[in-house]
Amino acid sequence: MSGEDTPTLKWSASFSVPSTSSPSSKRIKLSGDKILLPPSALEQLLAAAPVSESLPDAAAPLTSAFDPFNPYTYAAERHARESLLERQQQLPHPLTFRLVNPANGRVVYAGIREFSAGEDEVVLSSWLRLALGFKDEDDTLEEENGIKDTEMSDGADVSRNPQKTGETITVHARQLPKGTFVKLRPLEAGYDAEDWKALLEQHLRTNFTTLTNGEVLDVPGGRGIGSSSEHFRFLVDGFQPEGDGICIVDTDLEVDIEALNEEQAIETVKRLAEKAHRAPGTTNGSSSGGRIDLFQSEQGQVLPGDWVDYSLPSWDRSQGVEIELSGVEDNQDVQLYVSPLAPRQRAKPREDEYIFAELDGRYPKRIRINPTNAELEGAEAIQIAIHAFSESDKTTLPAIGFTISVNPFDPSKEQSSTSTNSDTPPNPGEARCDNCHQWIPERTMTLHQNFCYRNNILCPQGCDQVFQKRSPQWTAHWHCPHDRAYGSTPQSRLAHDTHFHTTTTCTHCTLSFSSIAALAGHRTSVCPAKLILCQFCHLTVPQDGDPLHPDPAALLANLTPHELADGARTTECHLCSKIVRLRDMPTHLAHHELSKTRRAAPIPCRNALCGRSVHGADISGNTRLTTSSNELGLCSRCFGPLYVALHDPDGRALKRRVERRYLAQLLTGCGKDWCRNSLCRAGRKNLGMPEQGTSARDALPMIKPELVGLEGGAALHFCVDERAQESRVLAEHVAAEGVYAVEWCVGALEASAGNVVKGREWLGNWAPKIVNE
Repeated sequence: MSGEDTPTLKWSASFSVPSTSSPSSKRIKLSGDKILLPPSALEQLLAAAPVSESLPDAAAPLTSAFDPFNPYTYAAERHARESLLERQQQLPHPLTFRLVNPANGRVVYAGIREFSAGEDEVVLSSWLRLALGFKDEDDTLEEENGIKDTEMSDGADVSRNPQKTGETITVHARQLPKGTFVKLRPLEAGYDAEDWKALLEQHLRTNFTTLTNGEVLDVPGGRGIGSSSEHFRFLVDGFQPEGDGICIVDTDLEVDIEALNEEQAIETVKRLAEKAHRAPGTTNGSSSGGRIDLFQSEQGQVLPGDWVDYSLPSWDRSQGVEIELSGVEDNQDVQLYVSPLAPRQRAKPREDEYIFAELDGRYPKRIRINPTNAELEGAEAIQIAIHAFSESDKTTLPAIGFTISVNPFDPSKEQSSTSTNSDTPPNPGEARCDNCHQWIPERTMTLHQNFCYRNNILCPQGCDQVFQKRSPQWTAHWHCPHDRAYGSTPQSRLAHDTHFHTTTTCTHCTLSFSSIAALAGHRTSVCPAKLILCQFCHLTVPQDGDPLHPDPAALLANLTPHELADGARTTECHLCSKIVRLRDMPTHLAHHELSKTRRAAPIPCRNALCGRSVHGADISGNTRLTTSSNELGLCSRCFGPLYVALHDPDGRALKRRVERRYLAQLLTGCGKDWCRNSLCRAGRKNLGMPEQGTSARDALPMIKPELVGLEGGAALHFCVDERAQESRVLAEHVAAEGVYAVEWCVGALEASAGNVVKGREWLGNWAPKIVNE
């Protein structure tokens, strides 16, 4: 059937657009080109869904039992054809719509999020409201999206003429072609593909189903606090196939970035050249960072406003870690941030997301982490970030040099050293100056104090710092009126006020905080956007949840909200084949571990060369496959040649049969070249032992000790097959490791048919370990 004959979905309706303050708009936060329609719209769409005419040939039966000569099979065939007709009456995927604002004629294409809006209402995302010309009552939507009324220098007009909310729009069902190519034009110069490429791909995949020609894409950039410049804006300017819109779901989309005009292209090349000149790792740029080890000192530099990241991959977990930042001039403000790389903490330390930080203006800066710190539990590495504070985002100032070092420290020794009395003079005959607090010889104290009080001043606010009275450090010295912080440069005061006394808002959950430090505590604890390594899907994902009303089930299970939902998936237990939820699997396996101590241990065959057990063992952990046993404690294979259906209450006949079997082994042997039986003629030859017992006269003295120990439980020595002999040797080798008892090792090798790898797996699943008291 040709593409022109393909049935299309025809449906349209008018809906009112609620304001952003209405409950229906606040209930779900929409992004990209997503809309909400009422449930009645879904019913209308299903009713209008076309029925495909590509039904099978009427002569071809749909049911295998259909017989045209049997009237009883006609009902099943008719039902199958009706079911096929119902299955083919489905909505296209994905559902795309053409939105028209009749007040200004604006048109944009959109995808559906849910059918949960209020009746006769359509809820639009912020991007769609702006594209259709709607504006919020507080007149702040454009500032939040980072898009302002602009006219392109080449004549392309992307200005907005906002309308008031409360109007209506017309929604048309429109199936768009799959896009293969799109041309984007950056609205600002200096965009680097390394910065926006991955962000654009993720932004389109997460938030958009369609693209509309002539609209502006706003791609958020980094996580800078309040940084309006962290946005990449592109004008959509052409598709393949040509048209007003395309669908970008389930298609390979080629993206071409072309400058808006020649002046922008020249400016972009100029900015990229400047950026490369100050790129990380270059002479004029910040250091590239990387790995740092204990007892290692690294010298580097950082541009104002830039970050240098280091990683400590390993350290002695029994000792603490001291991270020291030094080599910075007193008039510079370089900050030290530290966060562990753990399953519950994946993000690099940044200004608004860190665990430990040293932000004062005094050097050297030290962060000490005790070995008992809970943040280090399960940590794979310790991430260290060095940041140079800057009043703006521009990095035109020269780089600042620093030295970073990591060393272990013993907390117990640290406590003993700090407990010493600091009032004890270091040398006899010395006293402390009341002004500068230095230790001075008592004989020169009067001369020193006359000079000291005339030229130096002790800070009266209790920081015990001494300055020259006419120095710029004393002029700029400050104490925070809200806390105990202090410094001696205007930049350090600005950095302190910015970090600790500036109200800020979380960009992910819109909660407000009194300071960036409080925001950092939120971002590393209960923020829904905090990145974790999910223990079930093994992906780095946001933890989700409500920061104000945490889920009690997640708290009790010690899981994040994402893990609680992801852990609801089920899987089959590899031990008992039961269907268990992923989040319940640790408890389920703990029950298996507890049951090991109550499981009956295998009873090895009394034959010293046999690797089988008396009752048998299988791969499912069963150690009692049979209940039958014999008076000699042999497995069924070893006892089989000795079995006779004869009443023998005192065991004399059995003893004679054992004697005859030993005589047969010593006189003729089994003739196998792999036999290692010391009471077999072939086995003694293979072991290199002297021939002995080749006659009945010589053999009987060798057999007598075996018969004496027959009732005492001594080991027997009967020839067995090669696999049983090898399994016994391997079981004894595994038992020699001291982890599992020999009887469990025998059962494991029997269940795994002599495979050591599978035998060790069997032991881990079913056998209890030896408890060393």
